[in-house]
Amino acid sequence: MGTLLFIALVLLTYEGGVDKEEYIENERLFAEWDAQKLVLDNPMLPDLVRDGYYIVSESANYIGPNAKEPEQQYAGNTLSCTNCHLNGGTLSGSASWIGILDRFPQFRGRENRIGTIEDRINGCMERSMNGIPLPVPSYPMKAIVAYMDWISSEIPQVNSKIISGYPDIILPEVAVDLDLGKQIYTRECLLCHGSDGAGIRFQEKEKGYQYPPLWGEDSYNTGAGMHRVLTAAAFIKNNMPYLQASWENPKLSDLEAFHVAGYINSFSRPQKQNTDADFPDKKLKPISTPYGPWTDDFSPEQHKYGPFPPIVAFYEKTFKLKKTK
Repeated sequence: MGTLLFIALVLLTYEGGVDKEEYIENERLFAEWDAQKLVLDNPMLPDLVRDGYYIVSESANYIGPNAKEPEQQYAGNTLSCTNCHLNGGTLSGSASWIGILDRFPQFRGRENRIGTIEDRINGCMERSMNGIPLPVPSYPMKAIVAYMDWISSEIPQVNSKIISGYPDIILPEVAVDLDLGKQIYTRECLLCHGSDGAGIRFQEKEKGYQYPPLWGEDSYNTGAGMHRVLTAAAFIKNNMPYLQASWENPKLSDLEAFHVAGYINSFSRPQKQNTDADFPDKKLKPISTPYGPWTDDFSPEQHKYGPFPPIVAFYEKTFKLKKTK
């Protein structure tokens, strides 16, 4: 019996609910993400998996600036992994971790080599979390991987479709319009993320951000994938505004998401060091990577804000590479 089914039966029995047969007929009853029921109150969950959940959902307290021991302070900001990997890393279209272990080892152009899931996690640690790598044999790393494995095998029902990363947007023909991006931000994003992009913390501040900062010193750094406007636009289109949009039913158009992503990434944030070492094979660098060097003569501004179709055409003609982001 899977953990999800077990929890549901226990809860239904405890609350005077339906019997086993009735539950099986309605097996999607608990197919919505609920961390309290699925993780925290789950008596069958191994401690390693539960600790993995705490690490990804309250990262600053366990592996970041608020960790009790200095040697456990790996993250450089007070974001949590689940500020981007929504619903505990289970939400389709927000780089869900369900099924992710099946995709590793995999080749990644940024390092120009085959990498492990641990390498991928540490990529986020150094960029999105603006920190330093977790030692591969460390308990936090083992716990994070165990949690990813558990949600993949025990609660895949909370994921409506296995999607690697974010569904792509249609490549805009125009450059980012920062004034239009500001208008969209004011209308759709300001309520949760603030006019200064600083986000909103939980009332219990030690739990971190309910809505994360989008720029400034406590946000992702310039080497993060989210600093690429096309990557950020795909995330926004498929997930934002939170609880209003999904990959099945987005609220913003591709173009709106593109403009607001450019506006968000127009502000200052921590600088990632040694980005010139990224993508040893420079022609594999995503077209919206806002830092050089590149194997083309397009300007830094065009690589950051577009228009991107001329860059796509250049790489297809010159290197026979069809780029989408």
